[in-house]
Amino acid sequence: MPTRLSHLFLRTLRDDPADAEIASHKLLVRAGYIRRQGPGLFAWLPLGLRVKANVERVVREEMAAAGAQEVHFPALLPKEPYEVTGRWEEYGDGIFRLQDRKDADYLLAPTHEEVFTLMVKDLYSSYKDLPLTIYQIQDKYRDEARPRAGLLRGREFTMKDAYSFDATDEGLIASYQAQRDAYERIFARLGLDYVIVQADAGAMGGSRSEEFLHPSPVGEDSFVRSAGGYAANIEAFTTIAPPAIPLEGLPSAEVFDSPNTPTIESLVAFVNAEHPRADGRAWTAADTLKNVVLALTHLDGSRELIAVGLPGDREVDLARIEVAFAPAGVEAATEADFAKNKALVKGYIGPWATTGPVLGETGAARIRYFVDPRVVEGSAWITGANVHEKHALFVTAGRDFVAEGTIECAEVRAGDPAPDGSGPVDIARGIEIGHVFQLGRKYAEALGLKVLDENGKLVTVTMGSYGIGVTRIVAVIAEANHDDKGLIWPSEVAPFDVHVVATGKDDVVFDIAEQLVDGLEAAGADVLYDDRPKVSPGVKFGDAEIIGVPVILIVGKGAAHGLVELWDRRTGERTEVAISDAVDRITMKA
Repeated sequence: MPTRLSHLFLRTLRDDPADAEIASHKLLVRAGYIRRQGPGLFAWLPLGLRVKANVERVVREEMAAAGAQEVHFPALLPKEPYEVTGRWEEYGDGIFRLQDRKDADYLLAPTHEEVFTLMVKDLYSSYKDLPLTIYQIQDKYRDEARPRAGLLRGREFTMKDAYSFDATDEGLIASYQAQRDAYERIFARLGLDYVIVQADAGAMGGSRSEEFLHPSPVGEDSFVRSAGGYAANIEAFTTIAPPAIPLEGLPSAEVFDSPNTPTIESLVAFVNAEHPRADGRAWTAADTLKNVVLALTHLDGSRELIAVGLPGDREVDLARIEVAFAPAGVEAATEADFAKNKALVKGYIGPWATTGPVLGETGAARIRYFVDPRVVEGSAWITGANVHEKHALFVTAGRDFVAEGTIECAEVRAGDPAPDGSGPVDIARGIEIGHVFQLGRKYAEALGLKVLDENGKLVTVTMGSYGIGVTRIVAVIAEANHDDKGLIWPSEVAPFDVHVVATGKDDVVFDIAEQLVDGLEAAGADVLYDDRPKVSPGVKFGDAEIIGVPVILIVGKGAAHGLVELWDRRTGERTEVAISDAVDRITMKA
């Protein structure tokens, strides 16, 4: 049976919703696919559910082709498994926690590694049962602090998460590759461009992590790529460290007065005027060592100050630093932090060691000090002396200070060398549409998932995890497939194959339209029929444009002369065809 627009639960809107910032959010609401229920929460209407179901169909078909089997877990889960793996605390404020009437703790699952692991532990005990890959398509919940961009960052979202279980590392590699290949087929069928980038595993853990990013100017993720094939998200990019410099013969550090020089710019101007280089080259910001004080908030709520040193021509990237100190939160030190730590002389901070400042007051606050990979042994810097209005020249790493560790703390720039030697990188933005992990034995060890191997010895199972954001993909496809009139869905996911629009007041128009609808249905097409009798052609065409079915059949005045109009929204082409040929032409196009 065709879907008749006169009975479809649908209202299109003329105006963009007030809270919508990007095209997909605006159009999905205006075209009647979704409706906002609260911050990051959306109801799905009939048109939206059709598109979502088509995305899920493609995912299910390719999961089956990759040998995965579908299961389904509750979204409401008990605390205990997540407590065993440590993620009850690691997620911090990022998850929804609740209690039942007996005060037992539960959560709305943000992801399901723990319960998948326990299910396999409950049912399987031998290597002969493996390999196994199981998956579900299920709603997930995360307490996003700033839900935005419609379906791209919500508090409730639908996700396909798959998990592989193998007795050996070699088995994991094979299972991982099978899922990775399936993802490439899925995104190709959905018509989505993608880049596979190296990624940080984050709270998931594991030895290998790759993201599938759809390049888009509205993407929240930044990634780098080189002409030679290297690609990584910003958090996973690694800096090439210059070679160490021998310490012998290097000039001694010199402390000097530097009045009114609290910024890198003012410092560089001052040293060029008062302390010019002997070789005639001008000092630059790259010759300075910027020392930034940050605050870590640990899971127990404690607050710890640290300092990071990086070249003065670079800015700190908090997202990259968060990777190094996860699961702790990272933020810039506040005025209150400086007030409590008088030895931190704002604007004149120099290198620190675990016992206190290298230069300046003795007995000062003891904070951990880390440096950017470019701060190698033997490198000499202009930096703060930890005394108000004093700096120092030739402060040398490995001689005058030794950091507690090296971390990726600086911004990445276009032109930075790729770590694999494949050339300079460009920076682009993308939307994450899939993520694959080699989890290894993290969850299996925590939850006791072991099987007997061929020698009768218990071995810990190794796992992989593979996620696709189903509802996010609906938004990504909408973002990539629209014009200034409305949505233009790819055929694979469109809510209907063809949208038949009957225009005019004559009964013959509607009679012919009914006949064509019957013929299209008989040919296997899924039809949306605009049968509204007292709606103007302009309104009908406007609705057809914004709804976005890729093929539109217009039955209007020409019907009396045996002609209808075929409108391909994908190309914009509009052609008249004979009524007798219309069904064949449409089914060939679709």
